[in-house]
Amino acid sequence: MTDINSIEKGHTMRVLVTGATGWIGSALVPELLGAGHQVVGLARSDASAAALAEAGAEVRRGSLDDLDVLGEAAADSDGVVHLAFKHDVAFAQGDFLAATAADRRAVETIGAALAGSDRPFAIASGTTGVAAPGRVATEADGLGTFPLVPEGPRARQATALYTLSLAGTGVRSSVVRLAPTTHGDGDHGFLATLIAVAREKGFAGYVGDGANRWPAGHRLDAARLFRLALEKAPAGSVLHANADEGVPLREIAEVIGRHLGVPARSVSPEDAPAHFGWLAAFVGSDVPASSAATRKLLGWEPTQPGLLEDLDKGHYFGA
Repeated sequence: MTDINSIEKGHTMRVLVTGATGWIGSALVPELLGAGHQVVGLARSDASAAALAEAGAEVRRGSLDDLDVLGEAAADSDGVVHLAFKHDVAFAQGDFLAATAADRRAVETIGAALAGSDRPFAIASGTTGVAAPGRVATEADGLGTFPLVPEGPRARQATALYTLSLAGTGVRSSVVRLAPTTHGDGDHGFLATLIAVAREKGFAGYVGDGANRWPAGHRLDAARLFRLALEKAPAGSVLHANADEGVPLREIAEVIGRHLGVPARSVSPEDAPAHFGWLAAFVGSDVPASSAATRKLLGWEPTQPGLLEDLDKGHYFGA
């Protein structure tokens, strides 16, 4: 394995990536390979294995439940990026706590494998919920103490805090918080769902006056931040991967409406659940976030289009 001092001089690392074929992972793999690193991707399916091999990564078969495989692969690496999460269990099956418990076990296994090595370990988290609604969240927010497996979304925040605590065990751990809208060509997340609702309802909706803000970042900029976290983030770092601090929802709806040829229109808070479905809890949220400290710490500067510019490119509105 590569010595940490040689990593700091720009030498290559052997990096284990979980979720390597996912939305961020599929951008991170070429980012790492392009920087000269070797990539080992955890693959739970034949399709994922084939995609990784085609991308030029080494394939390690297994899932988050295969803790022995995960521990061995982490121990055999110079660093780890953990992006995988059981979204199917959490959302399709509705068992969020089971998904977060599996995530916690995976993080504990990787942390134990890297303990005492000063090797880097970066995980994905989120900017939402780390600060009071309406206040611009910073990297210093959300660092309070949470129970091991609390109810609701704080379970993932607890795992993020646990990851940061690994700095005390000789792991160069970091948490990369992704914006709720991490956009780009091929996105099937919040923005795509908002567009689908607008198609179905015949207008692009926003809640109330639509002044509430979403932070946003491009997936390629986020992938570059994960690489920088591996290469040089100090132990215990919290990083924000958003370029836009907060885009008003009304402005997002207006771009969507223009591309679909439908009006942008307010939806009352009372009617939001019926109109937006599961997205209602997010559409009305005012959750701006800053990435100023991240930029200063790592010299990271987003270079990809911002959210509104990316929407205006049109790729979200294909058939």
